[in-house]
Amino acid sequence: MNKYTAALLGFACLITSCGLGGAEKNDANEKPVNPEVYEFGILLNDYHVVRDTVVRGDSFGGILEKYGIYYPQIYNINNVAKKAFNFRKIRTGRPYTLLCSKDSLQTPELLIYQPNAIDYVTVKLQDSLWAKKEQKEVRLIQREAWGVINSSLYETLNEQGLSPLVAYDMSDIYAWTIDFFRLEKGDRFKVFYTEKYVNDSVFVGHNRVHAAYFEHRGKPIYAIEFESDSIRGINEFFDEKGKNLRRAFLRAPVNFSRISSRYNTKRRISYYGRVKPHYGTDFAAPVGTPIRTTAAGKVIKSGYAKGNGNYVTIRHNGTYSTQYLHMKKRGVRVGQYVGQGDYIGTVGMTGYTSGPHVCYRFWKNGKQVDPFKTKLPDAKPIASDLKEAYLQHMIPWKEKLDCIIFEEQKTNTNAITENQPNNNSGLEQTTKAL
Repeated sequence: MNKYTAALLGFACLITSCGLGGAEKNDANEKPVNPEVYEFGILLNDYHVVRDTVVRGDSFGGILEKYGIYYPQIYNINNVAKKAFNFRKIRTGRPYTLLCSKDSLQTPELLIYQPNAIDYVTVKLQDSLWAKKEQKEVRLIQREAWGVINSSLYETLNEQGLSPLVAYDMSDIYAWTIDFFRLEKGDRFKVFYTEKYVNDSVFVGHNRVHAAYFEHRGKPIYAIEFESDSIRGINEFFDEKGKNLRRAFLRAPVNFSRISSRYNTKRRISYYGRVKPHYGTDFAAPVGTPIRTTAAGKVIKSGYAKGNGNYVTIRHNGTYSTQYLHMKKRGVRVGQYVGQGDYIGTVGMTGYTSGPHVCYRFWKNGKQVDPFKTKLPDAKPIASDLKEAYLQHMIPWKEKLDCIIFEEQKTNTNAITENQPNNNSGLEQTTKAL
């Protein structure tokens, strides 16, 4: 190696050494980059973020004043904000977020109030004022559940820690095909439904049932959701043959109540102390329970009478009318049209009554009759041009329901296949209750 080669190698080593040393020094001094954080559609990194909750005695103006905004600016902001939301209705415990400038003044620029887990209201507090109400993105997660009835559907679901709204949905779906007041021990069900989540993990409520199976007194009844009217966006439930499970009339005007007195022309009324015909069916329920109309129609009476208390009468067509007595509050007016299942008032104790209930009366051709002993019309069947589409839609849902195996069925299956190859790996995971 001559002196020139040695010099070049030494220079190369010096450059490499300096380069590596410089890189290490720069890495050590480099500040970590904060990841971008978005919430409410806003890049929070651009602001100083203050999070707080409404406390007792707070008002919209008071909150703004606490953070350095005063009149007349509060007056101007409120005039704009009330077009998006009534801030006089802010509730104790609800969160709000202030986005302030990142300088030393930390001037409040935006306020976001969350009246519930899904909705939020954004108010611009400086310069060109504006306000808008929006919703967080809601993600639907499909769940499945099943069980065997020991006392009631509600209690069975409650024992599994599931939402009672699933029971309410199922009672609506099977309103005429199953008498939920007379379920028997051993009746069983399977159900697929969806729940709502925001921020991927925060549960915000039950969405709805999509498919169900109910075995009542040994008779299986499938119920599959299908859009029967795309123009009006109406979804109904049909069985595996395409028969509509809905009927022209619901079985009861209140959910999960009990029949405290049936239609009886020879019943002794304790209030009168003598035999007096009872032309209605009494459904006992707590005061304030929502009452719903059992069929679509027009409100022809909504008033108060000494014996009836607050009551509503609905004419459904030229043949049928219904009446709902002893309401605490009436929710409809004369001339109003209502759909099947619509809210019309709440259970009360007005008029001649010894306890909270709704007396449900039913007329056919101008004569009061017992709706439980009267043959009533079915709902309209699925349109012939939709039946094939429904059957194609129904098959995968029915297969999913059939794949859910009750515990006693699993025991029998295991006994049969104990010495046979297992071709159902994954079945346990598929049918695990969520």
